[in-house]
Formats: sequence, C-alpha cells, structure tokens
Amino acid sequence: MNNPMEKKQAQLVLADGRIFHGQAYGAIGHCVGEVCFNTSLTGYQEILTDPSYTDQIITFTYPHIGNVGVNDCDMESDDVSVRGLIVRAPTQITSNYRAEQDLESWLVERKVVGIAGIDTRALVRHLRDNGAQNGVIASDGMSVEEALQLARDWDGLEGRDLVGQVSCGEKFDWNVGSYNIDTAMFETPELHKHVVAFDFGCKRNILRKLVDRGLKVTVVPANASAADVLALKPDGIFLSNGPGDPAAVGYAVDTIRELLKADTPIFGICMGHQLLSQALGLSTFKLKFGHRGGNHPVKDETTGKIEITSQNHGFAVHDENVPEHVEITHRSLFDGTVEGLRVKGRPVFSVQYHPEASPGPHDADYLFDRFVALLD
Repeated sequence: MNNPMEKKQAQLVLADGRIFHGQAYGAIGHCVGEVCFNTSLTGYQEILTDPSYTDQIITFTYPHIGNVGVNDCDMESDDVSVRGLIVRAPTQITSNYRAEQDLESWLVERKVVGIAGIDTRALVRHLRDNGAQNGVIASDGMSVEEALQLARDWDGLEGRDLVGQVSCGEKFDWNVGSYNIDTAMFETPELHKHVVAFDFGCKRNILRKLVDRGLKVTVVPANASAADVLALKPDGIFLSNGPGDPAAVGYAVDTIRELLKADTPIFGICMGHQLLSQALGLSTFKLKFGHRGGNHPVKDETTGKIEITSQNHGFAVHDENVPEHVEITHRSLFDGTVEGLRVKGRPVFSVQYHPEASPGPHDADYLFDRFVALLD
C-alpha cells in the first residue's frame, strides 16, 4: 500500500458546483459518473463488484473501509463495476484470515479512481437534499473548471441501457452454491429442477441462492428471445438485477411480455422487478437519490410483517394505474414506494430489494423458497 504521507491531492467536483478536496485513493486519474451513497456497514467488496453500480461513483457512509481486505470468493462479478469510490477514512491495515490483498492495491490493479479524507457526512446530506448527480473525481491534475464541465456534459443514467454492457455474451450453466466458512469451499448440492436466469447484470450470490435450493441454473443474455428460453424447457424463469434505466430496456420488456403468456413461474429482483412491472403495464421513474444500503425496512402488505432489506436501485415502479390482475405486495417504510408485486392467480412475483443480500440482512431469504415452491 502507498505511504499515506505521499498521497496525491484529489478533488470531487459535482455538477452543481459543490467541491470536496481530499487525497487520492486507488488509481491515479479521473472518472465521471453518477455520485450516490450506500449506508451498509460491511460488504464493500460485494458492493464494488455488483454490476448494478455500473457508471456510478459510490460514497460509503461508513467511515472505515478496507479493514478486511479483498478476496476472490467475495466477488459478485468478474471485475469492479463502479466508476469511482469515495471514502472518509480508509484503513491502512488489512486484518482478516480470508484476505488475499489490500483494498487499495486491488483498486489500483483495476484502474479504479477514488478519493479519501473528505467529509462524507456533508456529501451525503448534500445528495439527500439535492439528489444524486453527475460528478468527477480527479487526482491527475485536472482543473476544477475542467472537472465541472466534464460532470455537466456527461449524459447521466436516465434513458441509458446499461444492461447490454454488463450482460453475458452467451448462455452458460451455473452449479455453484454458497460459500461454506467452515470448509472454506463453495457448496455443490445435488440439482433437480431447472431454472433459466436472465442476466441483466446478475450478482453471483443470486445464482448461489438458487443452486442452494437444488436448482440447475442456465444463465442467458439479456437479449435472449422468449422462444430461446422456452426451448430450454425451464421449470421456472428468473429475472436478475442490473444497472441503468429500466425504461431503456424495451427489448427485455417485450420478451417478458411473451413469457407471461406461458404458465412458467417467474421471479424477478430489482431490475427484473422493474422490467416485469413494465411488461404488466406499469411504468418506472427515477428516484431523487435512490435506495442503497442494508438497513431498509419494507412492509409485506399481505402479512403485515416487516423485513430489513438490502437495496440498490435508483429507479422505482409507479403505483399509478395498477392493472386489476396485479397486486402490490411490498412497500418501503422510508418513502412508501413499491417494493414488490405479484400477478393474481399466477405463479409470477417480484421484489425491488435484494433477498440474496451479499451484503445485507437475510430477512427476505424466504423468497427463494417461495419461488422453489412454485416449481412443483
């Protein structure tokens, strides 16, 4: 790790002109993206490798980041997905028996630009008041004026299809279950039922959760046709998480609309929930500053129970003009937005949050069991 006394100066410049000065962390350079924040206390590696964060600059509200290093087993995709990283006080010591590398060296290898030492509380309050916005981290000598212009010129996330950037190029099978801490190995259970999972930017822990329940998983690209999927004769269809504006992924909405004509059970998470909602006749909109963290309370409207959930989304589903055959099943207790729905009389449901966690609480793990029950 670099000597903190030799750190280069860095700056975070927001499109509205707000400037934060700090020290370079990770690779030297500059990046532009949507600046947002995550309130999780742990799981920074899983967050950084979640494809749903594509083209975003993540601010961690928890001040100490990097304590447990990084390792290959905690990756949620093949590489880092974020554009940049903002932290208050990155640790200079890595202490964990599973660590294979310190966080900053890992970021340097992956050319991820970051900034440390800024007042992240002030930044988060600014984003909450003014909304997520474009920003630039620069540690390569770029002037404030240049950074500001770059932030203002960047297109942002609205109207952009990022799913096509992160989805797999061709279908593949996944048969690895969850990581067992006691054996230091991933589980490989016996597989029975067959599920086809659309990769809109799918986290690996979702696939592990499906395999844990004895499901053979075939992962297909986001642009796979309904005919291609049904030709695989799945017992169920899964719609994954993913980045960007769901309204810009019309081809997937058309495919889901075709799949709804069959009687195959469907389960969607995050982007999958938003795309399913559009296929059912609802619409989506961009949230002011999004929901990102591991402490979000959600109410199950069908049971009255409360779940503490892991969330990561900047768009949500409108609850206007809900078709009669669709029931809103879950709502956020923070702002009342739609967090889940089901199709009445059909084996089709979805949630906006992340029951697979990684990181986050496991209150909603039962949703995978609900999906499996529909396959019988």
